[in-house]
Amino acid sequence: MNPLVVIPTRLAATRLPRKPLADINGRPMILHCLDHALAAGVGPVVVAAGDQEIVDVVEAAGGTAVLTDPALPSGSDRVQAAAEIFDPDRRHDVIINFQGDMPALDPALPRAALEALGDQADIATLVVETSDPAVRANPNAAKAVLSMAPGSRIGRALYFTRANAPWGDGPVHHHIGFYAFRRGALDRFVSLPPSPLELRERLEQLRALEAGLRIDAAIVDTVPFEVNAPEDLEVARRLLKPAS
Repeated sequence: MNPLVVIPTRLAATRLPRKPLADINGRPMILHCLDHALAAGVGPVVVAAGDQEIVDVVEAAGGTAVLTDPALPSGSDRVQAAAEIFDPDRRHDVIINFQGDMPALDPALPRAALEALGDQADIATLVVETSDPAVRANPNAAKAVLSMAPGSRIGRALYFTRANAPWGDGPVHHHIGFYAFRRGALDRFVSLPPSPLELRERLEQLRALEAGLRIDAAIVDTVPFEVNAPEDLEVARRLLKPAS
C-alpha cells in the first residue's frame, strides 16, 4: 500500500463558523490536525481546503494544501477531489480521510485503519467497544454492527445505525468517522447517489454497503475528541496544552 493522508476542511460550519482557523494555544486548529497526521508517519499529508484562507495558513506553516470546490457536498467528496489534484498520476492507491476537527487524534489510529484495510476490504474504519447505556441510547453515537471472530480486533461491518444494535447481551461498537479507502473504492463511492438507508439513518457509510463495498473496522481504545462547538475549544486547549 502507498497511502496518501488527506484532511478535508472548510470555513463554513453551522455550530462553529471558521472552525479550522479557531485558535488553540496560539495556533489554528488545522495546524494541530496537520501535526498529528504527519506524526502518524503513514504517508504524505495534504489539506483539502474549501477556502483559500485555509490554504494560505497551511502553506505559511510549511504544509501542503490544495483548494477544492467549496460547493462539494461532503468531506469524502473533498478528499477525493484533493487526491486527484495532488496525485493525478494515481501513485497513491490508498486514501486516508483524516478528520479536520480532531486536533488531538492519536497518531496510532491511521495505522489501525490501514491494518483493518488489509488485502480484502474496500474501506476501513474504526470503532470503540462500549457497554455504556448512555452511548447505546444516544442517536448521535453511530453504532457499527460487526461480524467478528472471538478475540479478534478487526471485523467486517454488516450495518451502521443510530439505534442500539445489535440487540442482546454484550458490548456495542461505537463508530468513529475515520476512514481509509482504496483509491478505486473512493472514486466509486463519491460517484454514487445517496442511498435509501443512508438518507434514512443519515449515515453516509451505508451508501457504500448498499453498493456492495466491503467495510472492515478495527477496534481502538478511545473515541477521539471532536471540536464541534465553541465550548469544545476549551477542552481542546487543555488537551493540547504544552507541558510546562
